[in-house]
Formats: sequence, structure tokens, C-alpha cells
Amino acid sequence: MKQRRVGKTGLSIDVLGLGGAPLGGNFVDLDNREAAELISAARKAGMSYFDTAPWYGFGRSERVMGDMLRGSEYILSDKVGRLLKPGAVPNPGDFGMIDPLPFNVVYDYSYDGIMRAYEDNLQRLGLERIDILLVHDIGKMTHGDANGAHFRDLETGGYRALDELRASGQVKAIGLGVNENAVCEAALGIGQWDVFLLAGRYTLLEQTPLETLFPACAKAGTTVICGGPFNSGILVGREMWNYAKAPEDVVAKARALGDVAAAHDVPLAAAALQFPLAHEIMTSVIPGPRNAGELAQILDWFEAPIPAEFWADLQNKGLLAEGAPVPE
Repeated sequence: MKQRRVGKTGLSIDVLGLGGAPLGGNFVDLDNREAAELISAARKAGMSYFDTAPWYGFGRSERVMGDMLRGSEYILSDKVGRLLKPGAVPNPGDFGMIDPLPFNVVYDYSYDGIMRAYEDNLQRLGLERIDILLVHDIGKMTHGDANGAHFRDLETGGYRALDELRASGQVKAIGLGVNENAVCEAALGIGQWDVFLLAGRYTLLEQTPLETLFPACAKAGTTVICGGPFNSGILVGREMWNYAKAPEDVVAKARALGDVAAAHDVPLAAAALQFPLAHEIMTSVIPGPRNAGELAQILDWFEAPIPAEFWADLQNKGLLAEGAPVPE
């Protein structure tokens, strides 16, 4: 697997990684055996970069990830900002989860909260290290008006915790794991970040970071990992977008992209996987397959040949933002 460097660090990661949300039963009925088989298949395919979070099944994803990676060579990103407290939530479906562990979430982006979350993550993983530590879901998309207080906690204490962990060598890189551009831009004003895991914002469907975020990241030496390259499924034929039913304008654009793909005999999902990496700011793309079969399909899509005429047709039809680089 080809690799690219994370920010200005000495760490390089696979250009194709494994997203761990489905491993916790987020939006999919996946038991521990199936999750373990998926991780095993990824390792056999030569993948070494994995991403997880306490949010995914309230610890389920971390537990199976740790069990399958223990004793092997790996690069792992995990997330902080949410602490797990004992006590099952009444209706896991309200959180998009199937059969999570019996915990509930408390948000804490303070110095002590970040340090506690990091230690808790290592305990659930049963691993001695996390390579990339990301502040998870800070931003108005998750917190609404309450985000101001959370961001102040990060600015006045949480960032210092992350910086100390990086400076001591306990983690190799720090960043955010979010779904929105604005909070990444704001974060650049409070510290030096190595990488942003940005889900759904720079994809074949949407290229909103081109105007301000990516230039700011380039100036700061911060690279980007593309999460959610299929925009929650709309680019692989599902109706989901941003973790909910897609609105008609999004459906219409996805249909237009699909029409061009069909005209060139290109799998739309293959184009969605390969497109983000054409931008030099991108370090990796991490889809979240739901089983080993989907992983095999993703690997095929990732290597599928795509003619230059396809990309030119998208540009000519105005389906890509001006200035968006395309794969060669």
C-alpha cells in the first residue's frame, strides 16, 4: 500500500485505510465475529492504517480493533472528547447504533477530559499506543449553540493536553475528527495541528474546503484524511447523506455524477474513492466497509482504471468545483 506523510511529522500512513464506525454497529448490524473478520481481511490485503473512536458502539469498535491489532504492526488513530460512563442508553437507535456496549457519553474537551479519554481508550483497546489522536465531533454540527463552551475548553486546556502527549512521544500526531470545515479553520487559530480527519466535505459530491480551509491547512503544514468518501452511502447507491436521508438536491447531483460514470463505464464508487487523493493536501481516504465482501469491492474500486475523459466530462458539466484537481 502506498503511503503519504501526516503533516510535518515523521509518520506516514496508507493512502487507503479502514474506517471503524461499522465495527461498533453504527448504522449497521455487525457482530464481533464479523467485525474481526473484516479487520483480518484488511490486514491480509496489506492495509496497516486503522481508525476508531469511543463513539462507535460506545467502545465496541475499540475493543475488537485492539483485539485484532494486538501483537501486529499497525498505525491507529483514535479519538477524544467523549468519555464513556456506565449505564446503557434507553434506545441505541436514537444514536444510530445497533447493540452498543452499556455506556453513555459525556462530552469533555478540557485538559483533564482529554487526558482521561486517552487513558480510557488505551484500556479499551488493550494496546500500548495510539499513533494519531483526534478531537472528535467538536463543532456546531454536533453541539449547536453549546459548541462555544466546548471550543473554549479545547482552547484553554484540551489542546495543551494533546500537545503534551505529542511532545512526550506518546502520540505521533494530533488533530480533529469532524464533519465540518469551519471548526477546522477555527482550530488552526489555537494551535499547531498535524492532520484533520474531515468526513464528507471533500468528496466527489462536495469540494467546499477548496476555497479557504485547504489553503489555510497548506500554510500551517496540516494535512487531511478523507473520511466518508461515499458521503454516508449516497455515492454507492444508498439514500443516506450526512448520516440521514439525502435531500432531493443531493440526490439529483449524485444522479448526475452517476450518469457521467455510466456513460464512461466507470463505477461511480471507484471515482469517489480515487478523487480525494488527487489533492496534495490529502494523506489518506478511509471508507467504512460493513463486511469483508464490501472491503474486497472497495479494494477493486481503488485500483480500477478511470479514463481522463471521465474527469474532463465532470469538469465540463460543472459537476466539480473549479480548481479541484483530478487523478492523472
